[in-house]
Amino acid sequence: MGKDPIIQVKEMSAQYGDRLVLDSLSFEVERGEIFVILGGSGCGKSTLLKHMIGLYRPSAGDILIGDASIVHTQGARREALIRRFGVMYQGGALFGSMNLMENIGLPLEEFTELNREAREMIARLKLGLVGLADFAGHMPSEISGGMKKRAAIARAMALDPEILFLDEPSAGLDPVTADGLDELILTLSGSLGITFVVVTHELPSIFKIADRVIMLDGRTKRIVAEGRPEELRTGATDDWIRNFFNRKS
Repeated sequence: MGKDPIIQVKEMSAQYGDRLVLDSLSFEVERGEIFVILGGSGCGKSTLLKHMIGLYRPSAGDILIGDASIVHTQGARREALIRRFGVMYQGGALFGSMNLMENIGLPLEEFTELNREAREMIARLKLGLVGLADFAGHMPSEISGGMKKRAAIARAMALDPEILFLDEPSAGLDPVTADGLDELILTLSGSLGITFVVVTHELPSIFKIADRVIMLDGRTKRIVAEGRPEELRTGATDDWIRNFFNRKS
């Protein structure tokens, strides 16, 4: 894969009050790759993702989407920058009072001037991409956990983003359902060319989907490993890193 960064994190630090969570992180995500952020519980994975999508402001450093800073860009330029990516939050975060088509159509209603017929057509198309074409009229309470994750991905794709951020997509799913979700990510990556940034600690998913990973360490607050997961499993010199990639579950 050629060097074509779509995201650049530069010397980024994050803290809550006086508590430092992430210390001087620097890395790049290349256009079109599936990039995984991993590490143990409490290491700052989700905190990093929330900074990358602009929910939080870093205490130091910068984050670029393309050539624009999500930290410093304001007003209409910031809104346009945020439109370049979609987010699937842990648990799906679907609106329980709306059926799936209405959930997927909500970003279109909020951020475009499309009429209802056009919004519904696009929502059905996105549901079809994630294998839920026959469930447009179902409420979130009527579908399984894995289907909720798929519907959340469809909603994240509603505005045709260049980048999809997925926060723990396999959390709470059985192995078969999780594997099906991994297959969906690979299919969307290959067919649409979307760049994925995925937060997870699930080894089967890491080895199946990741082009590259960074590994965070809650002790040092820093990146302790970066590269292809297969290479880190066999080539890491640090016992803790090697054990992480060779654990049984």
